[in-house]
Amino acid sequence: MARYHIETYGCTSNRGESQQIERALRDGGHRPVESPAEADVAILNTCTVVEKTERNMLARARELDDRTPGDLVITGCMALAQGEQFRAAGVDAEILHWDEVPEHVRNGECPTPTPDTEPVVDGVVGILPIARGCMSDCSYCITKRATGKIDSPSVEENVRKARALVHAGATELRITGQDTGVYGWDDGERKLCVLLERICEEIDGDFRVRVGMANPKGVHGIREELAAVFADQEKLYNFLHIPVQSGSNDVLGDMRRQHTVSEYVEVVETFDEYLKEWTLSTDFIVGFPTETERDFEQSLALLRETRPEKINVTRFSKRPGTDAADMKGLGGQTKKDRSSEMTDVKMEVVGEAYESMVGTEREVLLVEDGTEDSLVGYDRAYRQVAVPGAESAGVELGEVVTCEITGQNTVYALGELV
Repeated sequence: MARYHIETYGCTSNRGESQQIERALRDGGHRPVESPAEADVAILNTCTVVEKTERNMLARARELDDRTPGDLVITGCMALAQGEQFRAAGVDAEILHWDEVPEHVRNGECPTPTPDTEPVVDGVVGILPIARGCMSDCSYCITKRATGKIDSPSVEENVRKARALVHAGATELRITGQDTGVYGWDDGERKLCVLLERICEEIDGDFRVRVGMANPKGVHGIREELAAVFADQEKLYNFLHIPVQSGSNDVLGDMRRQHTVSEYVEVVETFDEYLKEWTLSTDFIVGFPTETERDFEQSLALLRETRPEKINVTRFSKRPGTDAADMKGLGGQTKKDRSSEMTDVKMEVVGEAYESMVGTEREVLLVEDGTEDSLVGYDRAYRQVAVPGAESAGVELGEVVTCEITGQNTVYALGELV
């Protein structure tokens, strides 16, 4: 599991977000450390009230970049409003929304809820773990020891839990699990499509559903059926998170990832055929011990080819007791350089996606508080839209609003209420 160091600056809202980040990390088996020098990942939750604060945030980010042997993640107000300042200052960091941080820290591993994890409503967001465990045996992942093989409750039970979340006020359901694509495999059936159809068709109410991480191998075998469900069900966000991890089949083999690059691409092509507009989310691990320069270039090429709009880039970090931990690793500077290069390509690809939204109108479900009087939500393709002035206009979380997209800040769009 990862060792993390987190620092929080600013208001009560930032502190609350950091508490949720920590809760998710601890639930996943990760543990805090006092010093960034001890950490696999340092997390800086930033404030941007005045210019002096911004200078302090930049200075602290540079210090953490120097002192942390692993990854640096920057979140919070300054990260999202002025993320380009950190890049201009030469800080090598992932700029993420706070609720993306736990997923990034996983370092490509499966999320690991505890055995008694229950559905919860967080504001207007309902979180529904549909199964525990996975069918994979990745060489770098330690969570397999904690979770074992897939254990899937019945479709009826998960529909009942989903209905309870909606009745409790959830307008967005986030379906989670170590690998949602293999839900039902322990019973000899692939049940994800059935579960999604039943949640969308049998539960009354205005809500949307986001499907959480699914490994490419599990999705590949049901790609046609799954894409058809997305096309048919209006309540489903057109969003799919399938972590490819590498563009090299050689590296994927050493990772024991089970899928090939071509299978990943075939899933993407199938969803392109069925959906006019959708968001592909994926993960890359850079600096795996056996990754050559050619392997890394293949990953960059795959990123440019498939153009995912949400991308987690993580430097490889050894987990004790895993097979990959025994491999001779690459130098820290090599991993840092490759991470920086891939992050540059990531920002280019993601920025182009959000720039393409400018001038269009979007139906946005508002689910999170933003900075000052703004609210944050997602369009049908699960692209993030910040709406300044929404609270002053009397809009509340859980509402669907029509917005004209007036601008973008690389990783999210700016919307004006219509």
